[in-house]
Amino acid sequence: MIQLDAMTRYFDSPGEANTDEAIELAVGRAAERGIEHIVIASSTGKTGVKCAEAAAKKGIKTIVVTYHYGFSKKGEWTIQNKYLEKLRQMEVPIISASHALSGVERSMTKKLGGPSRVEVIAEALRGLFGQGMKVCVEITLMAADAGAIPCGSGKEVIAIGGSAKGSDTAVMFEPSHSNSFFDLSVREIIAMPRSR
Repeated sequence: MIQLDAMTRYFDSPGEANTDEAIELAVGRAAERGIEHIVIASSTGKTGVKCAEAAAKKGIKTIVVTYHYGFSKKGEWTIQNKYLEKLRQMEVPIISASHALSGVERSMTKKLGGPSRVEVIAEALRGLFGQGMKVCVEITLMAADAGAIPCGSGKEVIAIGGSAKGSDTAVMFEPSHSNSFFDLSVREIIAMPRSR
């Protein structure tokens, strides 16, 4: 039987201008489906705070996934203190880890040339669906690997990602760990940009 209770929102273009609506749609869909966890990519913490505030009103837990230390500058973190304090006050978990779809393999590509298999997966997602989809897949794996979301329980989660700044893509998944990547299952695309 086909369910027609969900519609995908297609933004005209990617980017930060879609952040508020992407979060609103994701939180709304999570509430409708009884989903308990939203995973959101946030480099500075700004979008993480926005999502956490909206999700908390519906009793939904937010998990922020951000870059590893040294991603932009050696030894430094991209999360800004003003957002870090707010996330801590709200007891929002922050996952800071290497990208699931690049990590150490990216350093080998930089040093030795040629793409790795993991980077091919990332590029395929980026090329077919846009940067936001690649981010959503990646942060779901990272949150699962950190034990921040349920895996193997049949429970679904929603991931929110974007294309550089802010958020423009929201996807519902049955999550999986990185070492069982092909068990990750896309359930619904809630929002995404039509163009890259």
